[in-house]
Amino acid sequence: MKIIDSHQHTFWHGRDDAGLIRDMDEHGIALAWLLTWEIPEHPRQPEATGFGKILNPARVRPDGSHPGILLEDLIIAKRRYPDRFILGYCPDPSLPGAPDLFEAACDMHGVKVCGEWKFRMLIDDPRSLELFRAAGRRNAPVVLHLDVPYLPPEGGAYAPAWYGGTVANLERALEACPETVFVGHAPGFWRELGGNADHSAKPYPHGEVLPGGRLEKMLEHHQNLCADLSAGSALVALKRDAGYAKELLTRFADRFLFARDYYGGELLAFLDSLKLPLSVTEKIYHKNAEQLLAKSVPSQAVTKKLS
Repeated sequence: MKIIDSHQHTFWHGRDDAGLIRDMDEHGIALAWLLTWEIPEHPRQPEATGFGKILNPARVRPDGSHPGILLEDLIIAKRRYPDRFILGYCPDPSLPGAPDLFEAACDMHGVKVCGEWKFRMLIDDPRSLELFRAAGRRNAPVVLHLDVPYLPPEGGAYAPAWYGGTVANLERALEACPETVFVGHAPGFWRELGGNADHSAKPYPHGEVLPGGRLEKMLEHHQNLCADLSAGSALVALKRDAGYAKELLTRFADRFLFARDYYGGELLAFLDSLKLPLSVTEKIYHKNAEQLLAKSVPSQAVTKKLS
């Protein structure tokens, strides 16, 4: 079966683009969405200096900080392996003209995905909303990273490595940008799988999945919300209750995307263990990703419309 990895990076974790291709071939993955992760220079982010073994040493700034995973490296990978990668790009929303930067990347470099949005900014900040609307004009899905700024109980410890805010901020963005498809990801998103998120002081809740989870409610109420199954956050959440995971993936089969955000076959093994119906597996593994990108607006069409 064809497999598309809808959340991937390159030139990180000790592997270049050739290393990623080898891993994809090993696990039968035909295509990957390559995503940027821009780390703003100011104000200085903790991650700008704490990822020496993860990010590309060739991109270190003169002061020793790191700009993250850049569009430039993704373009290099795409040129070397044009049939294996789809380009994503998400500029820092605080930059003047960020929506124009994104649309220019679509026109110049064939970018089809807005991602990864991973910034120390609220998802529903007006600057982010303008960027999301630009993505909506291009029918480009927005892949976003959510990590909450505070963990329960109320008034608990501040989490300095937060991104986006809470699901309340996400919900406001979904409502403000109805023409934009959002793909949720990361611990702050997947912690909402069960109704006990407000009582778990851990970034990755474990144990029984109680009814009333906000993630499921958002999927019910917002047709422009999807989710990728990448990283430890999704896998930890789904493994809490394999029966519930199978029911959820089947019920919202049109809304989930196979994704890894790393290497290896752990997610493949878990999904195989669920014995999902073939029609569900096909959607998750490739059809949903293909359908999202099939709607992308070619640059010529936009140019003609604006002229």
